[in-house]
Amino acid sequence: MRSAGEETDRLVQLAEDLLVIARSDQGALPVTPEPIEAGELLASMSERYRSRFRVDGRELTVDAPGHAVLDVDRLRVEQALGNLIENALRHGAGPVRLWAAVDEERARLGVSDEGPGFDPAFALSAFDRFTRADHARSRGGTGLGLAIVEAIARAHGGDARIDAQPGGGAEVSFGVARQLG
Repeated sequence: MRSAGEETDRLVQLAEDLLVIARSDQGALPVTPEPIEAGELLASMSERYRSRFRVDGRELTVDAPGHAVLDVDRLRVEQALGNLIENALRHGAGPVRLWAAVDEERARLGVSDEGPGFDPAFALSAFDRFTRADHARSRGGTGLGLAIVEAIARAHGGDARIDAQPGGGAEVSFGVARQLG
């Protein structure tokens, strides 16, 4: 029964992910922006994943500017951040940093870890649908997580990217316009 329940949950998540991709393709990924403080958003995500990190014996830290307000769809942005955190848990190593960088017009939200990082050849196609890296990074998942991050970023007037970390590790982030419309 437990296995059937887990498989059902996985299939429901896959259907929801495919719906996000389909809506994005049609230019109709709905977003409902609301003012949200970046630090509060990241702290909430950290709290949501605290027990998973504790079980894995890993640390999750938050680095956000004080009182920076974003005008974003909270559920969509939480979905994108959740995908990045899940990737760091599955494929990364060491402590994970959940961060925000904000200026007058844009914000960048991201997740950094100290794992093996991305192969440069894979990084070029990492945001494509159903793309998974080598066997070391392909445990579970459908290859849709980063494509969804990019779709959510685009719906918010931004982009998604992977940056090389000095000494290894992965840093994946997405940008959003501070004010939509």
